[in-house]
Amino acid sequence: MFFNSNKMDKALKTIAALILMMAFAMGCSKPDEPTNNDNPTDQNDSIVSDSIVNDSIINDSVVYDHGFVDLGLPSGLLWATCNIGASSTEDCGDYFAWGETAKKGMYDWKQYKYSSVCDDGCYLTKYCTDPKLGFNGFVDSLMVLEPIDDAVIANWGADWRMPTKEEYEELNQETTFTWTKVNGVEGRLLTGPNGNSIFFPATGFYLDGEVICTGLGIYWSSSLQTVSQVSAWSLHFDYENCHVCATYERSRGHCVRAVRVY
Repeated sequence: MFFNSNKMDKALKTIAALILMMAFAMGCSKPDEPTNNDNPTDQNDSIVSDSIVNDSIINDSVVYDHGFVDLGLPSGLLWATCNIGASSTEDCGDYFAWGETAKKGMYDWKQYKYSSVCDDGCYLTKYCTDPKLGFNGFVDSLMVLEPIDDAVIANWGADWRMPTKEEYEELNQETTFTWTKVNGVEGRLLTGPNGNSIFFPATGFYLDGEVICTGLGIYWSSSLQTVSQVSAWSLHFDYENCHVCATYERSRGHCVRAVRVY
């Protein structure tokens, strides 16, 4: 077994905040990041980028406009201006377990789509390279989400997708940041080499049935953890640090930001 789900819930809630802070200090791959050393309490209630473009997608006869920004990144990747399920740039939107495409009320291993709960614990049923973690020794060697399991594609269509670990690393390394507020919501304003910006609200994450650690921003990538497939890679940030880490278990609910190639 890879864990006994009956012993984890209470302890996780009690120590979650401490573990998160320790992860920033010790457990993450922290590339050099430029900062502009702005006051983290500065407030900006109106952020406008000249490069925002609206893209109309027809879904069940309703047209949704999803803005995106060219930040001038080396890859040329375009980043959405809001989270999946959000109605504005500062809205956290919906929370998803990794590999799931719909929000829900409870985020734990018993409710996770790709786990099997047995008498001795829980085992993975998809995205697994270690037979000790897989149900009845299951492995499939999948390391990146398939389109059917991508929350972005499921909700916004095939022109969009979730970013990979490497694309979050590029975003972190190639942009400068300001910790600010948009309409009262704290988060991270990222400014690219061409001067265009996007805002990531501090979202926290779902553990069991509640959102905790709302002073942090945590966003899923589509990349699986290479050492232990219980976890997947995420973008993590607070008011002074930003890392790309794989410390979070797939069953937890994180927010999701979309990317596209124009």
